[in-house]
Amino acid sequence: MKVTKTISIDVPGLGAKIKEVRETDSRSLKAICEAVGMSQMNWYRIEEEKQSLPFETLRKIEEVLGVDFGVNLEGEGNV
Repeated sequence: MKVTKTISIDVPGLGAKIKEVRETDSRSLKAICEAVGMSQMNWYRIEEEKQSLPFETLRKIEEVLGVDFGVNLEGEGNV
């Protein structure tokens, strides 16, 4: 059985920060998206803040780009 908890938080400017870091990366957007496991269209929608960003996807973006955007959810890591 799976128990889930959904928390949504606003992180103003996160899309712009993701774009800024991505533009400094030497890899193409296609290569970055493949490493994250998402389409380029979804990536642009995230940069433009036109869709929500699952926390797990944010962590994968941080891992691939080698950055920490400082987003933490209350109770993260707690059971």
